[in-house]
Amino acid sequence: MNPWPFVIAAYAVTIGATGALIGWAYAGMRRAETAADELNRQ
Repeated sequence: MNPWPFVIAAYAVTIGATGALIGWAYAGMRRAETAADELNRQ
């Protein structure tokens, strides 16, 4: 049995999860910056 499809799938899942985590962290950072700006305006 050839292991390469499993290796490629593992890398794909890892890269996809890393991208999702980066996007989630970026969105959270943007929300926090917006909330901080709102507090500074008041």
